[in-house]
Amino acid sequence: MIRRRLITLTIIVLLIGIPAGYLVISAGQSRRSGQDKEAEAAAQGLREDWPSGMQRRIFELPVPGNAAGVQYYETNNWKASRMYVKFRTTSAGLDRFLSGVGTGRAALETGKVSIGERDTRITGWFFGPGVDWAGTVHTNESPRPTQTITVNMTDPAAPVVYVVSAATP
Repeated sequence: MIRRRLITLTIIVLLIGIPAGYLVISAGQSRRSGQDKEAEAAAQGLREDWPSGMQRRIFELPVPGNAAGVQYYETNNWKASRMYVKFRTTSAGLDRFLSGVGTGRAALETGKVSIGERDTRITGWFFGPGVDWAGTVHTNESPRPTQTITVNMTDPAAPVVYVVSAATP
């Protein structure tokens, strides 16, 4: 009799308890994921963090693995989606980034700030005098994004890359 009740209790725990525990854990993970997405959507301006792998793939931004001080901000509306990214890298990291985008160092025009006034207002970036700027615009066929790149080349061993990748639906 006791053995039969013990077997019944074990079956109930296995059939009900384990799925219920899994459901509680899954609900907690889902809630945290939603809170992360809500915080990202509510962000106003650059965030000190790496964009997700999916965001980097969508906007075709191969940020080099050795990049430091990575900041990003994404905006979306019915006309266009934009990803703003800033990071410091090495000379080799800059070359990897540019080749990953589909361009090269030869495309950078010395003395050119290619990022426009509208984008600088949104991000708070300042492209003033006294800095060795170099810039280019890498255009892709629609629906692929276009990358507008400006690089602070004052320290060639540690350039700072500013990029705006814009995709139109």
